[in-house]
Amino acid sequence: MVLILGPRQAGKTALVRHMAGAEMRYVTLDDAAALLSDRRASRFLFTGSANLMALPAVADSLAGRIETLCLLPLSQSEMHGATANWLDSIFAGKVPESTPVAVVQALVERVLRGGYPEVVARPTARRRTAWGLQYTGALLARDVRDMVNVEKLDQLPRFLSALAQTSGQVCNLTQLGGQLGLDQKTVSKYIGIFEQMYLLKKVDSWANNRLSRVLKAPKLQFIDSGLLAILAEVTPAVLEQDRCRFGRILESFVFSELLKHRSMAEGRYQIFYYRDRDQYEVDFVIENAAGDILGIEVKSHSSVKARDLRGLQRLATLAGDRFKGGYVLYDGEQILPLGERQWAIPISSLWGAVG
Repeated sequence: MVLILGPRQAGKTALVRHMAGAEMRYVTLDDAAALLSDRRASRFLFTGSANLMALPAVADSLAGRIETLCLLPLSQSEMHGATANWLDSIFAGKVPESTPVAVVQALVERVLRGGYPEVVARPTARRRTAWGLQYTGALLARDVRDMVNVEKLDQLPRFLSALAQTSGQVCNLTQLGGQLGLDQKTVSKYIGIFEQMYLLKKVDSWANNRLSRVLKAPKLQFIDSGLLAILAEVTPAVLEQDRCRFGRILESFVFSELLKHRSMAEGRYQIFYYRDRDQYEVDFVIENAAGDILGIEVKSHSSVKARDLRGLQRLATLAGDRFKGGYVLYDGEQILPLGERQWAIPISSLWGAVG
């Protein structure tokens, strides 16, 4: 069997029905009669909106019998028809050309829109917000109940909103739970549920010592920046008054694009973050199968300052010869050398072509 997993409304069913054409029959297993179908091997292509392979009983029973693929919401490359894989290109020493955009406002609109097909198709922020609220409401009311027996179900909407406010930050489960009257075990369980539903993902800390990676607290990143903006109540009108709130939504946007490039890359990559006790930090650390790393800083402004390089310089020192480059993704149009193995490159290179 082949199983395509991913968040609801990411386009899974539309994709497989398009692939099947007139040669394959579409059935829904919500229909009890369909469950009695002929079970010969290699006849089925399944879709699902929860990561069933995270459940031990399911994973054990399907081991060696199923291949799973993950379909996330649309990437910017898909929407622009670009074919270059950003991660493969960067590790090969090639920076994809940026796609010309009307700087600042165009980026804000792109980030707040995200990649869900239904949201992309809606022309106004008001209609996109309405869809997002109905979408998350339906997930919490129906899908969570179907997946697991959850106590204090009425707390889930508040908890998800709280996570949206702390997106991109190191996860302190005790502190977060204390603010909502939840114990650490319940908080951890809730986060696991949201991960299985493809709403968010944990990002582990990078360290030379692999054991240290496991011991340090992860960051939480939402998988879609548009949905995060809706949950965090960040709108274009809000950003006109408080531009500072855009930074972490943009970080989520970049994280989502990196995930999508990783899923289609020729190479194998892991995504981490870096932070130390001296407050040096790097938004994303990408490591390939050979152990080589790249550092990526995300900045929402159209210029780059010396302080933007602090974390990358610390990372370069720690990684030594394994450090292959540091990149500041910024809202500009030029590729700018910033020092040895360090560059400022446009965010729009994420959906550009290789020059």
